[in-house]
Amino acid sequence: MTLQKWMVGAADPDAKWLYRVGAISALVFAIGYVLTILLFVLAGGLPPGVGAEARLTYLAQHARAWWGILGLMVFTDLLLIPLSFALYFALKGINKGAMLMATACVLLFVALDLAITWTSYASLITLSSSYAAATSDAQKAVFVAAASYPTALLDAPHLMGVYTIAIPAVGFLLTSLVMLKGVFSKATAYVGVAHSILSFVSVVGPIFVSSLWYAIIVASALMAVWYVLIGCRLHRLVQQ
Repeated sequence: MTLQKWMVGAADPDAKWLYRVGAISALVFAIGYVLTILLFVLAGGLPPGVGAEARLTYLAQHARAWWGILGLMVFTDLLLIPLSFALYFALKGINKGAMLMATACVLLFVALDLAITWTSYASLITLSSSYAAATSDAQKAVFVAAASYPTALLDAPHLMGVYTIAIPAVGFLLTSLVMLKGVFSKATAYVGVAHSILSFVSVVGPIFVSSLWYAIIVASALMAVWYVLIGCRLHRLVQQ
């Protein structure tokens, strides 16, 4: 093996402890993601734009499932932090600038998702219990009014699409393109590229063809596969 090939294929040996944490995070993320999808299926979907009162009624009927979804999604968001740093150290020798951008995109997504998406859902689930327990229309009106703001945030499709799908997809795409040059297998890189492209399609596509929103389903499945492949590779880096 030539020195150039070794430099392209080698990862940072000083970060093996982080690779171990990243490997565990990736595999647990994939499991948590699948469990979240199952809870979504059990709870049933709620069409966007139905309004605060309809959302409170729905969440009151499926509160346990949605507390489970919220807990799993917050947990998986947090797992992306050590995983992102593990990928950065594994791939920075190939393209440090690209990996800095990729890591920044993923961390930005984590911050926005925790601050807006799941904080809004936590507020709505809590309000839904109070709404269900209300004994008069006046009391219910108070809780509906309180739910209007978080509902408006969650029902803004372009806002949600950009920061929950497009921003992390940029980070995942950059990471996948760097993976093509070494350390990870090309199969892992191509799965990441396919996931990122389908994520962009699910955000931009509905502007032209509404059914393209369903591309996010395939993208989500590829995401779970991608993290399993990443976790397996990081585990092997620890053993090298």
